[in-house]
Amino acid sequence: MSNIDLKRRELLKRAAALATVTAGAALTSINKVAAQQDADTLHFFPAGFKHEKVQTSGATINVVRGGDGPPLLLIHGAPQSHVSWHKVAPDFAKDHTVIMPDIRGYGDSSKSPDTPDHANYSKRAMALDMVEVMKHYGFDRFPVVGHDRGGRVGQRLALDHQEKVTHLTVLDIVPTYYLYTHVTIEFVQAYYHWFHQLRPAPIPENEIFKTNEAAKARATDPIQIEWLRTASTMECIHAMCEDYRAAASIDLQHDKADLDKKITCPLSTLWGERGPMGRIYDVLAIWKDRGTKVSGKGLPGGHNLMIDVPDQVISEVRALLRT
Repeated sequence: MSNIDLKRRELLKRAAALATVTAGAALTSINKVAAQQDADTLHFFPAGFKHEKVQTSGATINVVRGGDGPPLLLIHGAPQSHVSWHKVAPDFAKDHTVIMPDIRGYGDSSKSPDTPDHANYSKRAMALDMVEVMKHYGFDRFPVVGHDRGGRVGQRLALDHQEKVTHLTVLDIVPTYYLYTHVTIEFVQAYYHWFHQLRPAPIPENEIFKTNEAAKARATDPIQIEWLRTASTMECIHAMCEDYRAAASIDLQHDKADLDKKITCPLSTLWGERGPMGRIYDVLAIWKDRGTKVSGKGLPGGHNLMIDVPDQVISEVRALLRT
């Protein structure tokens, strides 16, 4: 074989290798675009809603917003995301600018690094994210509706930033401090995950990962599938466990320091009559001890009231906003 043939063969090999690398890069790019499309949740909301990322001092917060007018901040629970509000957001957006963030660590928001005291997943840090998100959109004062963990973030918001929160609605919770200082067998049986997820990593993470993978394989409801898209990843599961670890440690320290501090804005507590919260606790009485203008009632739904009885949640929130 001549030197010319050898050189030609070497050139062909290099060209083939380059083509393979280029194709691989193109495929990676296509996969990234597909992943971004899969993560698009706007199809759960009416036309005109927008998806954005907001950088706070401690996290990158995934946000969906829609509507026009005065602000309304909706904060989801665990292990969910902003999609939880898909049944109530369209109505609120008729006359409000609805802001629906993913709490840090959840959904498509960034996952904060671990710290020994779990401070990066404290409700104080999460509440500051919410203040900075709202400031990004030009709102210095705003009402808050929080479900589950989002209600706990809302409580901390109303304590740390009283001048910011005009109204607060909490869905199907009583304060964290009360729960961990009044532990009963009924609490443990109904809310086992409050203790399960406190164990050192990666024990609960590995167990939840297996459970969520199985749930993802069975899921047929689009909302459940979307929740599991993020909630079944190990990084989201670890962040959620850190959230619960913070709740049983640094959050308790913050809450204890503020026991004499009341929520001064109008506060409405709503709970599911089909869930254990109202069965185990006198929800209204407990919240009346934490605020100065407290009202509330049970609604004929389960834990996810904004999905089970959206019209009633809308009605109760609107009634509070008129006070």
